[in-house]
Amino acid sequence: MTESPFKGKTGLRRVLNAFHYSMAGLRAAWSGEDAFRQELVLAVILMPLAFILGHTPVERALMAGSLLLVLIVELLNSAIEATVDRVSLERHPFAKRAKDIGSAAVFIALVNVAVIWGCVLISV
Repeated sequence: MTESPFKGKTGLRRVLNAFHYSMAGLRAAWSGEDAFRQELVLAVILMPLAFILGHTPVERALMAGSLLLVLIVELLNSAIEATVDRVSLERHPFAKRAKDIGSAAVFIALVNVAVIWGCVLISV
């Protein structure tokens, strides 16, 4: 088995490359994904509230972490959609299934936000 030709950097160079690739991914998501922009704006608005409304460090961590989880899942969903679209733009049941499952993951992450925030705010 051969390694990818894109591998090979080690040490600090690898860390710096990974950081630049991550920033490029965030820029791509911001410029090309409406849902990511909407969820990021929501997270920016709600994140300070997590630290104001959460009374304990655990509550704050759960509230903030649930927001970050939505962004993570949305990024993964966008990557799945881009990959499926790269392979083929024709309609196929497997492509639909992959995209629908990714969408369902985002939905569950959003429900997770509502449940966590609801539990924390009701316990006040």
